[in-house]
Amino acid sequence: MDWKIELIFVPVTDVDRAKEFYVDKLGFNPDHDQRVHDGLRFVQLTPPGSACSIAIGEGLGGTMEPGSQDSIQVVIPDADAVLAELRAKGVEAEGVDEQAWGRFVTLKDPDGNRWTLQELPDYSQQA
Repeated sequence: MDWKIELIFVPVTDVDRAKEFYVDKLGFNPDHDQRVHDGLRFVQLTPPGSACSIAIGEGLGGTMEPGSQDSIQVVIPDADAVLAELRAKGVEAEGVDEQAWGRFVTLKDPDGNRWTLQELPDYSQQA
């Protein structure tokens, strides 16, 4: 049986500001933005090339405080290129952290939710 992670909730204080950041700065696709009823708004955004989306909104429940999500890791093809693109768009991202298991760029959304972007090592070059 396959298990596929398809949606991760990211707690935010201002849904419109967060949506603008994820769509305009990070290039996420705005899949859905639905106000179900007063007090419940569901926004689904998908990173380019990803099978997993994030959800932000109002009244979604959960116990996480805005800014407390710090465990999302995304694989990227080129840490240097992604860092340059983010900085060109005005995103404050930490420089490339070189590790044996990959090259990492970190950034925070407007609420302080932390994202780790990883360029995987070229395992084909290892003996």
